[in-house]
Amino acid sequence: MTDELELIMEEANDSMKKGINHLETELIKIRAGKANPQMLDGLVVDYYGSPTPINQVGNISAIDARTLTIQPWEKNMLQPIERAIIAANLGVTPQNDGAIIRLFMPPLTEERRKEFVKRANQEGEHAKVAIRNIRRDAIEEIKKLQKKGLSEDAAKDAEKEMQDITDKYIALVEKHLIAKDKEIMSV
Repeated sequence: MTDELELIMEEANDSMKKGINHLETELIKIRAGKANPQMLDGLVVDYYGSPTPINQVGNISAIDARTLTIQPWEKNMLQPIERAIIAANLGVTPQNDGAIIRLFMPPLTEERRKEFVKRANQEGEHAKVAIRNIRRDAIEEIKKLQKKGLSEDAAKDAEKEMQDITDKYIALVEKHLIAKDKEIMSV
C-alpha cells in the first residue's frame, strides 16, 4: 500500500474514533436513572454577560444516586445557575437554599425512559451518518489517487479495507447503543 493510501486510511480511522468519542460524550449526558455530574456538561450559565460552562462557575457533585449538588464559587451566581437549569429542560427543578443548589432526580417513568432511549438512538444515528460520511470522503480520495495512476486492484483493496473499518465502527456504535438502552430501561 502506498504512503498516500495509508495516510487516507489513518485519517479516516482517527476521524471515526473521534466520532465514537463524541457519541460516548453525548450518551453520558442522557440520564439513565442515576445522578451523574456529567449530565450538566454543555449547560451554559450567564456569567457577568458571557456564556460560561456550568462546571466553571461552581462545583458539581453527586451526593447519592438521585441527588446532584451545585455549589457556586460566588453566591450571586445561584440565580443564573438556577435559570440555566430551568431553561435546559432537564426534567428537574432546582432547589436553592441560599448557598447550594440541589437537583433531585425523580424516578424515571416508563414513558420518560422511552424518550431517553429514543434520544440515545438519535445520537447513535448521527454517529453512524458521520462515520459513513468519513468513509465516503476516504473513498473519493482513493478514486482521485486512482486517476493519478494508482492501480485498479490497489484501489479496490483500499476501498474494501475502508469498508471493513467502517463496519467495525458502526458495530461499535451499535454496541454503545445496546448498552445505553439496557442502562436506561433497567429500573
